[in-house]
Amino acid sequence: MNYKKLGKILGKILFFEGLLMLAPMCIALIYKESFINVLAFIVPIAALMLTGGLLQLPKLTRNTFTQKEGFALVPLGWILMAMFGAIPFVINGDIPNYVDACFEIMSGFTTTGASIVEDVTLLSHSTLFWRSFSHWIGGMGILVFVLIFIPESNEGSSMHLLRAESPGPQVGKLSSKMKVTARVLYLIYLGLTVMEIVLLVLDKPIPGYEGDHVFNSILASFGCAGTGGFGFIPGSMELYSPYSQYVMATFLLLYGTNFSLFYFMLLRRFRDVFRSDELRTYWIIVATGIVCVFTTLMLHAGEVAQEYTVEEAFRHSYFQVASIVTTTGYTTSDFNVWPMTAVTVLIILMVIGSMAGSTAGGIKVSRLYIALRGSLISVRQLINPRYVPKAKYEGKSLEERTINGVFAFITMYFFTLIVVVLILSIDPINGQTIAITSDAGSYEVQHGFLSNFSASLACISNIGPGLEGVGAYSSYVGYSAISKIVLLLTMLIGRLEILPVFIMFNPKTWKRF
Repeated sequence: MNYKKLGKILGKILFFEGLLMLAPMCIALIYKESFINVLAFIVPIAALMLTGGLLQLPKLTRNTFTQKEGFALVPLGWILMAMFGAIPFVINGDIPNYVDACFEIMSGFTTTGASIVEDVTLLSHSTLFWRSFSHWIGGMGILVFVLIFIPESNEGSSMHLLRAESPGPQVGKLSSKMKVTARVLYLIYLGLTVMEIVLLVLDKPIPGYEGDHVFNSILASFGCAGTGGFGFIPGSMELYSPYSQYVMATFLLLYGTNFSLFYFMLLRRFRDVFRSDELRTYWIIVATGIVCVFTTLMLHAGEVAQEYTVEEAFRHSYFQVASIVTTTGYTTSDFNVWPMTAVTVLIILMVIGSMAGSTAGGIKVSRLYIALRGSLISVRQLINPRYVPKAKYEGKSLEERTINGVFAFITMYFFTLIVVVLILSIDPINGQTIAITSDAGSYEVQHGFLSNFSASLACISNIGPGLEGVGAYSSYVGYSAISKIVLLLTMLIGRLEILPVFIMFNPKTWKRF
């Protein structure tokens, strides 16, 4: 392990986080918040700058940076960023408990959106901005962003970092230079974010939030871009107009698309886009999900407390499917009280997620596609041992190594899910009654298996809200400190797609050679 090289890159990451914290500090100044709110960002900024600077002092004895080191550095960088990023919440008193604050900011950076905040109206503007801004930072990847600004990061080390942080079974360059790839990705990301902000600003302000219309449009766009989903007004996106809800749902589906395809479109390589196996599968899944949920809401119209019109049923189906399949977690209605068929469809979409190379979580459509093709190959080989596989994915032959890697990931995904559910099952919150108030009215649920299972699934798939006790109109605040630490690590495992975190915790990773 090259500790000095590791320290230098971590130092640059921390220094860069300090620069990013200047944005919420400016928000505190713009909204004329108290001195303690400004100080809440000054203190961690100073600590980050000092720590980052000290880590640059040791001289390198060797400049090598292996794949193992890249996989270990990425989760360590995310953990350190969360530990420093939680400090403002504690100092300004919005989230005084440090474990809760770490849970909140880790949920932000990993674009999960699970929250321990019960009333967002009590949070300051600077806190609301930092929470949502963390979604935008973590959406495309913290280190992908930092790679643009690290001068001595050679192509080998950059690729190791990108491979460890980027979602999906395959990672490649869009250009011959890794930095150019990172810049292209972020320019597309920034462009889509600005477009959404403009479209949301064009809508009428939310009643009661006229003075914060632009501010709220920025926060909503940050949450959509990073597919995060932190709420900043009561009821998530429920108070927004149908126009804004359609805009957000459409952009969510765009953010759930592989960003490489946007690059191909800019180059007018439309044939490469339309030939994408994953893109076709993604839109089939989305369309099927919308039709299933909409049909269910219509067939059970008398049983749904909200009594939707046809347009409302379609809009909520469209929005909720887009929000869940992209693992965002925004809501326009309380799907906790929807018919079981609709809820089941949403749970399935939680597991699947969106496309590789997007800002979304979940298993990914690409892995689902490869797993199904791999299973069919296995069946064919059992029937005919002489059968030679000719399966292709994105125009290339599927290698056995890729198929085995996908099956290994899915196995580790569900194994981690089971372990987390077991840990949560011993939490004191189990059996407690939780009161929920939503657009469906006021009702009570008992925290039990479904709450724990959906919480675990929501964290490992980076969705945020689950069902029953951890639904869209409740929070994770009732869990014990140990459960919250387990869940925030689960968010990190889900965002970095398991292997980097397991590698970091392996003692052999840290041995000197």
